[in-house]
Amino acid sequence: MSAGGAFGGNRGVRPVPPEKGVFPLDHLHECDLDYLACLKSTGAQSEKCRMFSKKYLECRMGRNLMAKQDMSELGFSDADVVVTPSEEKHKLQSPASDSKERK
Repeated sequence: MSAGGAFGGNRGVRPVPPEKGVFPLDHLHECDLDYLACLKSTGAQSEKCRMFSKKYLECRMGRNLMAKQDMSELGFSDADVVVTPSEEKHKLQSPASDSKERK
C-alpha cells in the first residue's frame, strides 16, 4: 500500500502556503488584456512581452490586487521602461506640436 493512500493524501505533512500569499484575481480584467494579447500574438513567449508584464504587475499593485513591491524585487530594472501606446503616439506628435507653438 502506498504511503499517502488513495484519498487521504500524505497524512502528517502540513501544506506549505505560497511564498507571496493569496491575492485576489482580476475578475474584471482591468490589468491583463494587453499582456494576454501579447502572449497570444507571440505564441506564449513571455520574454517578448516583458514590458506588458511590468505594466500588468504595476496595474495590479495600483488596484490593490497584489501587495506593493519594488519592481527590482520582481526581476525588473530601471531600464525596463513601460511605454503605453498612447505615450508612444504622444512622443511621435510632440515635435510637430512644438513647431506649431513657435509660429
